[in-house]
Amino acid sequence: MIELRHLKTLSALRDAGSLVEAAERVHLTQSALSHQIKDLEDRLNCSLFIRKTKPICFTSAGQRLLTLADDVLPMIRNSERDIARLAGGETGRLNISIDCHSCFDWLMPTIDRFRQNWPEVEMDLSSGFTFQPLPALARGDLDLVITSDPEERNGITYIPLFSYESVLALSKRHKLISRKFIQAQDLAHETVITYPVDQNRLDLFTRFLEPASVEPHAIRTAELTLMILQLVASGRGVAALPNWALHEYLQREYVVARPLGEKGVWCTLYAAIRKDQKNAEFMVDFLSTAKEVSFSTLTGIKSA
Repeated sequence: MIELRHLKTLSALRDAGSLVEAAERVHLTQSALSHQIKDLEDRLNCSLFIRKTKPICFTSAGQRLLTLADDVLPMIRNSERDIARLAGGETGRLNISIDCHSCFDWLMPTIDRFRQNWPEVEMDLSSGFTFQPLPALARGDLDLVITSDPEERNGITYIPLFSYESVLALSKRHKLISRKFIQAQDLAHETVITYPVDQNRLDLFTRFLEPASVEPHAIRTAELTLMILQLVASGRGVAALPNWALHEYLQREYVVARPLGEKGVWCTLYAAIRKDQKNAEFMVDFLSTAKEVSFSTLTGIKSA
């Protein structure tokens, strides 16, 4: 009566909080997901969650199935990993480079969990801020690059991890906090604080300021997200950062944030890998783990 796909669907529904997002995570249309849940409810002769609640509120029966999912799904994944090792003898190497300054917070838990599941895979981590990581990936010096700036290269494929909104962080005393959203022209007289990378790798410039032919009054750089936010909080400038990277500081009312434009600026984070490693069991599992950890720890992201 109860199938694995049902447990995966209910787990995704709980984590996503909506039918639309859950359908994207399990690669179904919303209609197909709704039909699957209705079919299961008919089989069990009871409702699993209360309709039109946000966040979704599960019934006692739904909660019982979620408990089952939390017990069974990790056991299935662990068994699949063990079988993959026995079948393929996968050891391998996973040298990772980060081309995104704010990615360390969620990548570290991903790596910790992956090491537990694949202790035999040799791992290394480096920053891609001082060299060009994608050519190194193509040469074989690296095995995976986390980036939000995909470039067309032979032999390289990009796996979308999640989408996030880039928002403008402002001091609590800044005059722009009265706006519902920020227009490009608003930054013509502002000091913009960025990571020390080329402007053509920053979404604030490529997707917001440059299309409007606007240049900020001044640009200042800082290496760390915390340093940027300290400067913003003290009124030294403004900064565009991922919504999930700002969540903790917004909760503590350290800074405030506003969308970039009426519709916002949404970006996608990718894992760049060589095509010849796309089906390697440990690589597939790392990407799956990265997505799972991201959606369980980050706020405000969407399926890509």
